[in-house]
Amino acid sequence: MDLVQVDIIGLSTSPSSGGAYALVLGEVGGNKRLPIIIGASEAQAIALELEKIDPPRPMTHDLLQEVFRAVRANISEIVIDELRDGTFYAKIRYEFDGEEQELDARPSDAVALAVRVDVPIFVEMKVLEEAGIPTEEEQENPSVPIRSQERRPKEKKSMPKSNLERMQAELEKAIEDEEYEKAARLRDEIERLTGKSN
Repeated sequence: MDLVQVDIIGLSTSPSSGGAYALVLGEVGGNKRLPIIIGASEAQAIALELEKIDPPRPMTHDLLQEVFRAVRANISEIVIDELRDGTFYAKIRYEFDGEEQELDARPSDAVALAVRVDVPIFVEMKVLEEAGIPTEEEQENPSVPIRSQERRPKEKKSMPKSNLERMQAELEKAIEDEEYEKAARLRDEIERLTGKSN
């Protein structure tokens, strides 16, 4: 199993998302972003911990952390290891009684726990290759704002010639604007058009 470490880049939402959020994970030392659609309560649980805000009562993920602590199980890492039918799957890996074990979990719950116990988050390479969105321009030229590149006359005049090219241009713009939910939908549609299998 080839694993790639990721960090939390952010949480984003849009009015059209129906209360869903995109948890955006970024490849450590690389240029891929992995948006995962999660619910509002899981987004809140992650955001509260990232901002170091203590809720008045323990949340579900705080309780889960305390259960691991009470039974003396040490969480070692979180692994997002599968993408099946558009759904991501994760594992919480931990050591209990001298044995390495793992629990199946939703990525949102696993990440909410990871930020509480300060353990690394990994993504299986095949999942990142299948669902990751490259952000090459940002990595190659981080000091030049992407918005300034859009103002060059050549780019304004060149219009996409096909539906596929138009969609690829929209995908690039969605990534630049950090609209990761829209970018994920466009990526999936492009893969369908080009015959790539999920």
